[in-house]
Amino acid sequence: MTTAPKDYVQHAACNVFVTGATGLLGNNLVRELLARGYSVKALVRSRAKGEQQFNDLPDVQLVIGDMADVGAFAASLQGCDTVFHTAAFFRDNYKGGSHWKDLEKINVAGTRDLIEHAYRAGIRRFVHTSSIAVLNGEPGSSIDETCLRAEADADDYYRSKILADQVVLSFLEDHPQMHACMVLPGWMWGPGDIGPTSSGQLVNDVVNGKLPGLVPGSFSVVDARDVAVALIAAARHGRRGERYLAAGRHMTMRQLIPVLGRIAGVKTPTRQLPLPFLYTLAAVQEIYARLTGKPILLSMATLRLMVREEHRSHFNQQKSAQELGLSFRALDLTIMDTVAWYRDHGWFEGLRAPTSKRKASSVTADN
Repeated sequence: MTTAPKDYVQHAACNVFVTGATGLLGNNLVRELLARGYSVKALVRSRAKGEQQFNDLPDVQLVIGDMADVGAFAASLQGCDTVFHTAAFFRDNYKGGSHWKDLEKINVAGTRDLIEHAYRAGIRRFVHTSSIAVLNGEPGSSIDETCLRAEADADDYYRSKILADQVVLSFLEDHPQMHACMVLPGWMWGPGDIGPTSSGQLVNDVVNGKLPGLVPGSFSVVDARDVAVALIAAARHGRRGERYLAAGRHMTMRQLIPVLGRIAGVKTPTRQLPLPFLYTLAAVQEIYARLTGKPILLSMATLRLMVREEHRSHFNQQKSAQELGLSFRALDLTIMDTVAWYRDHGWFEGLRAPTSKRKASSVTADN
């Protein structure tokens, strides 16, 4: 097993900068870092949302900014040892229409600007949150970090993540003193999902009885808290320029939904919805999203993605287990904590949170 240089492992960063801090992954990463004694600067797009997410964590230093304009908050990178980059444009990309301009600006150009400004600020450690989207393989095959997806086989979001990885690797070629590596999460679940992300939206729709039936697709389900631990381990032990999977467990929707229903104490649908109906439903939901701005469970882009990627979520995470010590908590615990968080924060029917809590975010932690 090859590890990072000894002096690198022994020098633990204590001042860190986290992008996408209010997202599902970002907020759990901030909490994990603080619990380990790190000093954290958290990039948030609005002070109100930052205070909402971290009202129980007075030690977090909020930095107001947007990945579309890294220069505006770049001065706050000063004094930090490590950047954990979790922000990405993701959720709104699956609401219909073309979003390449925003995907390129935030996911690609934003990553380039961030690593450049970080280097100028004296930072020499950068952990980039990539995605299983950059990998590909035959249905049912075991996919590892070497199975790279071609741009020609990528939708716009997947392409933006592929290009963002290339930005990081290209920067390393020209800056031998920078240490950077990439962590590739699967479909993240967990508490603190105020977006909500697609997993949080699914929880709410199932518990509130809004899921009409089962949809196709298989997924790699992972707890965002486990991904957060993987990011910290990658900063400590990850090898320069390497990718590390944190994808979780392979599951079909037919396997996942009954578990969610059992834990939430609700009945769940058992019949598979036919594809023609799903395409019609997706088209109607996209219209609803455009008219109301509210989050939806199924868009045309999401449906196409689920159909195309079905059975392509078997990931071999041996490298991460060996080099980062990665492990995953029980699925029941992840879903239990996710459901409990939403219930405690009044998101379910009859106990709703304020409207501001239910508004979907464009820039979140991605999978």
